[in-house]
Amino acid sequence: MGMGYILLMVVSVGLGLATQAFIKSQYNKWSRVGISTMETGAQAARRMLDANGLYDVRIQPISGTLTDNYSPKTRVLSLSQGVYSGRSVASTAVACHEAGHALQHASNYAPLTFRTNLVPAVNLASNLWIIVFILGFSLNSLGLVYVGLALFAIAVLFQLVTLPVEFDASNRALAFVDAQGLPTQESSGAKSVLKAAALTYVAAALTSILQLLYFMGLTRE
Repeated sequence: MGMGYILLMVVSVGLGLATQAFIKSQYNKWSRVGISTMETGAQAARRMLDANGLYDVRIQPISGTLTDNYSPKTRVLSLSQGVYSGRSVASTAVACHEAGHALQHASNYAPLTFRTNLVPAVNLASNLWIIVFILGFSLNSLGLVYVGLALFAIAVLFQLVTLPVEFDASNRALAFVDAQGLPTQESSGAKSVLKAAALTYVAAALTSILQLLYFMGLTRE
């Protein structure tokens, strides 16, 4: 695959590391700034959920840092320990973002439903595409190469659909945070944390698109 592929990998890894470093720096920065409501992330998320009638969504702590997630299947909102028990701008922003996903699920937000339905296909495609793609080149079978690319395209589609899902969850979180009448610094801090998090998804989608375009280019050589 040559220098082109090496360059692509360098760019991909560089983007990934840069965005991860940025979100961590923003999270750490605003984790040191207390929230005026004095609520923990779990309490803020609980209040946001209850305000929208989602009393049955359970909140639980999980290990790790920035491992927060919401599961539509179990209707459980899992918050990393620092977010779950933290009383900071960052913990509130992240917790409310995850609560935003629960609101999406409750309102049948179309992009979230589509992404959730894509998961089984993505899990299969992510493990299979490279095998089919390499096999196609080895056997000089353009048909298999295209099948491999189609499988990879499913994974790319998943990354693209993730963007509106994450952006919308952040918008819901910020609407709730802004309604609390927080000081400008805290409101701006919450936006900074969520914007930094959004960049990680943008970088992942961009990397996937570049990889797909590169592999498509190989079929024309």
